Amino acid sequence: MKIGAPRVVVITGGSAGLGRALALCYCAPGITLGLVGRNIERLESVASACRARGAEVVVGCLDVRDSASVQDWMLNFDSQYPIDLLIANAGVASTLSSQDDWEGVEKTSEVVDTNLYGALHTVLPAIERMRTRHAGQIAVVSSLAALRGMAISPAYCASKAALVAYCDSVRPILAQDRIGMSIVMPGFVRTAMSDVFPGNKPFMWSAEKAALHIKKRLAQGRVEIAFPFTLALGIKLLRLLPVAVADLILGRLSYLPRRMM
Repeated sequence: MKIGAPRVVVITGGSAGLGRALALCYCAPGITLGLVGRNIERLESVASACRARGAEVVVGCLDVRDSASVQDWMLNFDSQYPIDLLIANAGVASTLSSQDDWEGVEKTSEVVDTNLYGALHTVLPAIERMRTRHAGQIAVVSSLAALRGMAISPAYCASKAALVAYCDSVRPILAQDRIGMSIVMPGFVRTAMSDVFPGNKPFMWSAEKAALHIKKRLAQGRVEIAFPFTLALGIKLLRLLPVAVADLILGRLSYLPRRMM
């Protein structure tokens, strides 16, 4: 089902990487963008680039883990500019550098609080307002890593898998209020986050290519946007194999931390 072109778009994690590429993809005359991020200098840089293309831009220098601040900003923004499309994109990565490394409570909490709760802090206020209007679209950026846990990034995989479960759960409810809910599952996208990933990065896309793909699929009303196709298919097939076999394959692909020599 095709979706009408959004005029008001909010993007979290909009100061860099995929979020920046999405902002530049959606900006145009007559478009209002709400860009949320933690780094005000980078946010203003993206905002300036979007304004140069004719968009109106409102920035929110926020940490998505701060539920009260995010809710206040979202509701205030929506009161002035009713949101057509929310892209909950903010996230952080975490990888184990070796078999001797470990994600303790502090690191695990940071990843889960940002990737899972940060997304929910953003999505829930938007849902509240969209349900009163019986209109709107929400896209939550997860990862292909959500489809199968990898030893190299336990907290990241768990947080992204939880987003998939949440979106699958609420999608039928929101559909009754004519609100679209999409889960976006990118593979490797060339960003600062992927630059520090120590494993193999097959079929990597540029951030610009990924943003254009997401925009096109959201306009088509797709509920699951998983790419690139070859990698997404491979991971889905991996889930059909015996667990021990899948673990062995992932280990051979450098997704198993090695003991330091």
